[in-house]
Amino acid sequence: MHYEFSLNSHKAMINFTARYCETHEQLLESKGFKRVLLAYIKSLKKRSSNVYINVKDGIGEIDDDKLSDYVIYIVKLLLIMDRKAILKFNDDYSFILNNDNLLVHFIDGLYSFWRRLERYTIVYNNSTNQGLENMSFIDANTKFSKLIKDTYRKIKENIEGQKPKVYRQLPAGGNVGLILNNYSWNIPEEYECLAAIPFIDTVSIETPFIIYPKRNTRDGIFSETFQNPLSNCEINNENWFCFPAKVGKLLAFIYFHKDFISHGISLCNLFELARKEEYINKTPDIVYVFGVKEDNNSLRTIFYDDIKNGIMVGYINYSEEIDYFGYMKKMTLTLHNLIVIKHGCIPIHGAMVNILTKDNKSANIIIMGDSGAGKSESLEAFRELGEDYISDMTIIFDDMGFVKLNGENMPLGYGTEIGAFVRLDDLEPGYAFKEIDRSIFMNPDKINARLVMPVTSYNDVIKGYPIDIFVYANNYEDGNKLEFFKSAEEALPTFRSGSRFAKGTTTEEGLVTSYFANPFGPVQRKVETDKLLVKYMDEFFKLGVKVGQIRTCLGIPGKEKSGPKEAAKELLEIVKHL
Repeated sequence: MHYEFSLNSHKAMINFTARYCETHEQLLESKGFKRVLLAYIKSLKKRSSNVYINVKDGIGEIDDDKLSDYVIYIVKLLLIMDRKAILKFNDDYSFILNNDNLLVHFIDGLYSFWRRLERYTIVYNNSTNQGLENMSFIDANTKFSKLIKDTYRKIKENIEGQKPKVYRQLPAGGNVGLILNNYSWNIPEEYECLAAIPFIDTVSIETPFIIYPKRNTRDGIFSETFQNPLSNCEINNENWFCFPAKVGKLLAFIYFHKDFISHGISLCNLFELARKEEYINKTPDIVYVFGVKEDNNSLRTIFYDDIKNGIMVGYINYSEEIDYFGYMKKMTLTLHNLIVIKHGCIPIHGAMVNILTKDNKSANIIIMGDSGAGKSESLEAFRELGEDYISDMTIIFDDMGFVKLNGENMPLGYGTEIGAFVRLDDLEPGYAFKEIDRSIFMNPDKINARLVMPVTSYNDVIKGYPIDIFVYANNYEDGNKLEFFKSAEEALPTFRSGSRFAKGTTTEEGLVTSYFANPFGPVQRKVETDKLLVKYMDEFFKLGVKVGQIRTCLGIPGKEKSGPKEAAKELLEIVKHL
């Protein structure tokens, strides 16, 4: 991104390296200000706003570009003197300056329009032009935000002729700041199209960060292709970024088009951002390319096992249909799971927690289930109910992990993510507000509203915990809240079927099944996974792991809140007697 400013799909990107505004005048004379002003004028025109109609009636028929120049000149005057002083020496702008109420509405609307945009500030660490030089990254964002607020307040004060009585310290600069670097990695010939795409080195987020993607559910499963989709791929590196992620113990390069930057940035609340020394001149385990523009209009959500280069490749072409974080998260996890299956590990779609009781007992619990089964909700209810009994709860994984047999055939649980992608609808009222200072909210006003928040540390994700309890989250049946199976043969049908009542997290409806409750790897490698499932289930019973099912009732109307709580009570009683 060599241009100083871009505005597209309600996303504004400000390149501090190309230009950094330090004064009111620089701000109002920048290309970015004019682009935002023109976009605001067009939005007023599109909805036939009275503000737009009254301005045009007063100043006559001029096009939007001339109108923006007209406004820029007025606001530049209002920076140095008040409205009445301008009228004394220049009556060319008497209509708009005499109508102070209309002018205030216009300026307030412009400021609100800017603040409703997703705003990204970008610094390239390896070059400087007229922009940011020796100023620190965080200070630069803070000062830029202050500059915008001060400019707005000064103009408004000179319109109204008085200072405001209330100052609201709202973030007005970038919601997100990025430091980018062009690092080299051990890139095979087939991946040359990715060579010039910059890596995200550092991220700064003004939380809560609220985004409004066009989709709220994910559809279908990811299918395999037997030809590398990147071999003849054409990508304009000006429009792309790479998020180098640590997915469990694997290294993933997640490339995304700038139109999906809000999803790419949300990854920082979900996966540990790798440090440069962990990927420079290295070959990643995973390469995922999200949002390639191509002539083919049909949606392709595919993966390719590049055995020659030892890379698992994910590929999704550009479409509004993929404007949902689930496509970015779940494909990444699918690629991870395909690799761990190869290595003889079994991927688990579920949640795992380590519990330390106040009498110094330890328990490690896995609750397995597909999207909306109630695994996360049960653990949160468990946390609330266990305050008097539980000393510490450490989340190992909240959505996807894997189990590996160590040298002594002891099954250990590992995670993949440091964060959680949680449905707001199923959380206790007020829970989201407790986490608001760290969260990224997605479509909070719609069904299947989500938040992405950090929940654990990377060290805990990769540590490896022995398993005491392994239960399947049954969200569609009422009955005994917790029951345990007597043998692997009795347990296997429940875990294989992966039954659940769909909760609106995908386009599925009603009672549905998915092999091993995991369409992200096990479905694509069913034969290999089933052999591992039988092997691991036998080991669980040999070693005395308690294997059963927990009835969360999350899919039963009226029990969305009480079901997980009642199930958690039963689980807590078991933990007390381990």
